Amino acid sequence: MNEATAAEQAAAALEVRSGGPQTTAPLAYDGALRSRLDALRELVGLSRTRLDSRTLSEAGRVLDEAAARRRLSGQHTVVAIAGATGSGKSQLFNALAGVTISETGVRRPTTASPIACSWSDGAASLIDRLGIPGRLRRRPVQSADAEAQLRGLVLVDLPDHDSAAVQHREQVDRVLALVDAVIWVVDPEKYADAMLHERYLRPMAGHAEVMFVVLNQVDRLPGEAAEMVLDDLRRLLDEDGVALGEYGEPGATVLALSALTGDGVGELRELLGQFVAERGAAARRIAADVDAAGWRLRSVYATERRTGLSEEARDDFAARLADAVGATAAGEAAERAWLRNANRACGTPWLRLWRWYEDRGDPPTGRLPVRSQADEEATARQRVEQAVRTVSERASAGLPAPWAQAVREAAVRGAQGLPEALDELTARAGVPEGRPPRPGWWPVAVLAQASMTVLQILGGLWLVGQIAGVMSPNLGVPVLLMVAGIIGGPLVEWSCRLAARGPARRYGQDAERRLREAAAGCGRARVLDPVAAELLRYREVREQYGRVMGAQVLAR
Repeated sequence: MNEATAAEQAAAALEVRSGGPQTTAPLAYDGALRSRLDALRELVGLSRTRLDSRTLSEAGRVLDEAAARRRLSGQHTVVAIAGATGSGKSQLFNALAGVTISETGVRRPTTASPIACSWSDGAASLIDRLGIPGRLRRRPVQSADAEAQLRGLVLVDLPDHDSAAVQHREQVDRVLALVDAVIWVVDPEKYADAMLHERYLRPMAGHAEVMFVVLNQVDRLPGEAAEMVLDDLRRLLDEDGVALGEYGEPGATVLALSALTGDGVGELRELLGQFVAERGAAARRIAADVDAAGWRLRSVYATERRTGLSEEARDDFAARLADAVGATAAGEAAERAWLRNANRACGTPWLRLWRWYEDRGDPPTGRLPVRSQADEEATARQRVEQAVRTVSERASAGLPAPWAQAVREAAVRGAQGLPEALDELTARAGVPEGRPPRPGWWPVAVLAQASMTVLQILGGLWLVGQIAGVMSPNLGVPVLLMVAGIIGGPLVEWSCRLAARGPARRYGQDAERRLREAAAGCGRARVLDPVAAELLRYREVREQYGRVMGAQVLAR
């Protein structure tokens, strides 16, 4: 090649800058990917108050990069060539471009900054996104047919990923996060390098469909050694979790070549041409990024256990609150009050007089005071706290840690002031003040008891009249009247007691039920509803997470 030809190629290798603005069609995502991105955006929005920004940072980055890439050209595919020092990636870059663009040689590292080569116009905005300045942008020097084969390709030569210069490694990591696909170039000596597999290939295993792994410098391997090394490389990739695109299956493309001799470069160029012509690399890259972000978030959204607040847990919480407010004791007190009122109404006058004397200091309802003493109030408060703690533990069981914490915090917030609210409800919903209502048969019982008393009085006056000589002697009738009254009075009282047991029991049960319902309503409004709201929020985010992960099944 003479000096004139070399100068001509060097001039042609520079990037062509058009005088006017270049217009290209933006990238379009299909419906499934758009749905997943929308779900991821919704998921991040619902989770901001429950998860820290560091946990959501990767998902946010994927959303930002997906939006940025969508606004740019859909007719171009950005492919980075990455490799270790001495792997020959710059030599391969030059071989694909058909001209020396990236420096090669014995000096290490050779590539200090990313260099971009575009096979067609309209890729300026994509290269701007990579942060590659104009002085490092090139156009290939090839025949029209060769250039048409890779039309739409933007090839980027990266610095060495194992460079001793930190800024070089940082540039590699930055650009790898932005390109649509990557060609990993390895050599027979360092293809099993732990840094390559542990830092790059294994974490990027989910991006296998947009990945080429090229074993370079096979001209240095004698006989069948190239196939042996290539098989070992496939084994290592399989151990890394990288799916191999063999037998028509989607996955990484693995091949051997020699950039120095050109052996296998044509096959790579053909595969790249087909890859770029599909115009699907950018969408597949974004889909793989969504998968990776989703798997990183799995521990904070997915669970292997059934979650929620069962009816049994709700009923147990209500029962514990009812026990704390003394609903059973209040019902028993109401029953005793009803029976006492029945005894007052239907008992003999003499017994009623004696009971009146004994009961002058008691409350008119006969209700036992509920938590009137300090120790009883402390016990009731402990029961309320235990009830809240138990229901929060049951509601948060099986939830990922952030959502379990949110459920417990909601229960604790709702429990503030709950004992005082239950005290007020006990005073309002307990046994009503005053005497219990009387059934319809009580007037008949009172009349019968009054009749027995009249018989006793009439028989006694008759006997007194006979003793005074006012009436003729006749002991049989007055004595019979007195005996009937004396026996009939207790008999009427005993009958009334039997008849009063059923109404008294129902009255006590109604009082207990009202207090239980009031306590359950207070607990539901203050504790269960906030807890249920947090559980509903978790179900919403889990549903969105399921949409993000697509066909991958979540444990329910």
